Amino acid sequence: MNYRHIFHAGNPADVMKHAVLALILDHLRAKPAPFCVLDTHAGIGLYDLWSEPARKTREHEDGIGRLFGAPAPHPALEPYLRSVAAANPDGQLRWYPGSPCIARNALRDQDRLVLAELHPDDARSLKAEFAGDRSVAVHQTDAYVALKAHLPPREKRGLVLIDPPFEQPDEFARMAEGLAAAHRRWPTGIYALWYPIKERAAVWRFQDAVEKTGIPKILLAELTWHPEDTHLRLNGSGLLIVNPPWTLDDTLRAMLPALHESLPTTGGGAAVSWLVPER
Repeated sequence: MNYRHIFHAGNPADVMKHAVLALILDHLRAKPAPFCVLDTHAGIGLYDLWSEPARKTREHEDGIGRLFGAPAPHPALEPYLRSVAAANPDGQLRWYPGSPCIARNALRDQDRLVLAELHPDDARSLKAEFAGDRSVAVHQTDAYVALKAHLPPREKRGLVLIDPPFEQPDEFARMAEGLAAAHRRWPTGIYALWYPIKERAAVWRFQDAVEKTGIPKILLAELTWHPEDTHLRLNGSGLLIVNPPWTLDDTLRAMLPALHESLPTTGGGAAVSWLVPER
C-alpha cells in the first residue's frame, strides 16, 4: 500500500471529481430531509500543498492552481471553489480539501458523514482531522466491507462516493461487483464511482460490466486533458453516477467543457452520456 494522494492532490482529476461531488451535495441540501454521505476511500481529508510530497510533483499547479483566486469559468464550479476557498481563508492556496472536507462543508445539523479508510496512517490522520465532530464517523476498514456495513443508511437519502487509488489490477471488476451489491441493499441512493482514463479498453470493460448488472439510470461524465494515444499516463478521468440528480447531465454538459478550457490541456475534451437511461 504505497499510494499517497498527497502527490496528486488538487490535480485535474481531483478538480473534476470534486466539482461534481459539490454539485450533488448541493442537490441533497435542497430538500430539508436529512441525508448521509458514505466515502469509501476517504484518504486524510485535508492536504498540505506546501508539503514536500506535493511540491515534488506540483500536480496541483495544473489543476486547482489554474482556478483558485480567479473567476469561476462556469457558475456550476462555484460550490466546489467555495470549499477550496474555505480551506484557505487567507487567500493563499496551501490547503486542498479532499472529498471528506468537501462533504463536511455541505452537511447541516441533521446530516451525517461516514468515512472509510483502510490505510492505518491515513485513518489516524482522518480521525484527528474530525476529532470531536459528532456529524462524522471514521472507520479504518476496507471500502467494500464498508458498503455492506453502512448501507442502507437510516436517513434513506444520500450519496456513496467510491474513489479507489487503483493499486489493484482488478479494481475495475471490484468496483462493478461492489456497486451491484450496494445497489441491491440501497437502490434509491446516489452512487458516484471515479475511474482513471489510461487504457480506454479497460474503461469500456468496466462500463459494460456495470451495464450488465441491470442497474437503471446511470450517467457517465468524463474529462480528458491528453490525447488517448498512450496508456502510460493519466489522460483523464471519469465518473459513473447512478441515480444522478435531476438536470445534472445538462449542467455537466455546460460545466465540463468550460473546465477543460481552463486547464493546461494537450488535447482531449469533455463528454457526458447515459450508459443506461432512466426507465
